[in-house]
Amino acid sequence: MDSIVDALNNAYQDFVAAAAAALESKESSNGQKTVATDAALENFKQRWELFRVACDQAEEFVESVKQRIGSECLVDEATGSVSGKPGQSSTTSGLQPISAVRLEQMSKAVRWLVIELQHGSGASSASTHPNPSAPFDARFTEDAAQ
Repeated sequence: MDSIVDALNNAYQDFVAAAAAALESKESSNGQKTVATDAALENFKQRWELFRVACDQAEEFVESVKQRIGSECLVDEATGSVSGKPGQSSTTSGLQPISAVRLEQMSKAVRWLVIELQHGSGASSASTHPNPSAPFDARFTEDAAQ
């Protein structure tokens, strides 16, 4: 993470320096177009693009961390491993915790259903599911209540 922050900071500093150089070049040429102003503007454009790339990379990193944290929270919540953390009230939802393996199976089942719906085969029955390990299985007690 430090390297991403450093890269973003460096790209920002370079961008600001290029902006200042472009403004100084324009001012020193009294607003006239010169080789120096063109070079300063080209450098500014390049630094702007590099800054945008650094921002995109930082945003991608933040999104991946958000997804990972969300997934971990979901698994913790589903498996019941969040109870007992200091500073949290111990409210129960009335649902029995499920195993991480079972949570993954249910997640796969949902993904397959989404794919089927996207391909227009939403009318097909669940028994013709392409992944037999993914649909809900009555052997699991938490599925019996659904």
